[in-house]
Amino acid sequence: MQVALLTFDLIGTFVFALSGGVLAVRKQLDLFGVLVLACAAAVSGGIVRDVLIGAHPPASLADWRYLVVAMAAGLVTFRWHGVIERLRNPVQLFDAAGLALFAVLGTGKALAFGLSPFAAMLLGIITGIGGGIARDLLVVRTPVVLQQTELYAMAALVGSGIVALAAASHLPQHPAMVLGALACFGLRFMSIRRGWKLPVAGPRE
Repeated sequence: MQVALLTFDLIGTFVFALSGGVLAVRKQLDLFGVLVLACAAAVSGGIVRDVLIGAHPPASLADWRYLVVAMAAGLVTFRWHGVIERLRNPVQLFDAAGLALFAVLGTGKALAFGLSPFAAMLLGIITGIGGGIARDLLVVRTPVVLQQTELYAMAALVGSGIVALAAASHLPQHPAMVLGALACFGLRFMSIRRGWKLPVAGPRE
C-alpha cells in the first residue's frame, strides 16, 4: 500500500508539474523559469501543508524524488511542449487523479498530526490546489482556481470533506479516503466531460 501511494503521489507530482511547465512555455520563459514553475505547481501545496502542521522538513524536500520528478516534467515540457498540448485530455485525467490523491492524502496527514477534521479538510484542499495558486502568482495572473468555472477546488473540497467527516464520525479512515478520492475524481471528470460548472459572479441586469 505504501509503495502504491508513493507511486500515485509521484504520478500526481509529475502531472501537476506538467501544468506548470506548459504555462511557463506559453509565457515564453527560459529553461530555468520552466523548471521553477513546474516545481512550484507540483510541490507548493504539500510544502504549505507540512509547514502549517509542523512536519519538518516538508516531505517534498526530505524525499529527493519529488523535486527530481517535478524537474523531469519541466524538462519534458520544455522539449516536447507541442506533444503535451496535443495530449491535453489524458493530462487532464491524470491531473484529476492527482488532485484527488493530494486532497485526501493531505487531509489524512493533517488528521494524523492531531488537527481537527475541519482544519484537516482545509489543509487537504490547500494540498490539492496550492500548487496551481503558486504557479499562477509567479506569472502574475489571477489563480485559475478562483476564476475557473469548472469544478476543481470544489472537487477537492468534496474529497477532503468526506475524509474529514469520517474522522469526525469515528469511521475507518482508509475506506473514507478511497471514497473521497473517487468522489473528487468523479466530480472533476464530469466537469471535464460534461461541462459541469459553478455559477460565475457578474453584474445584475
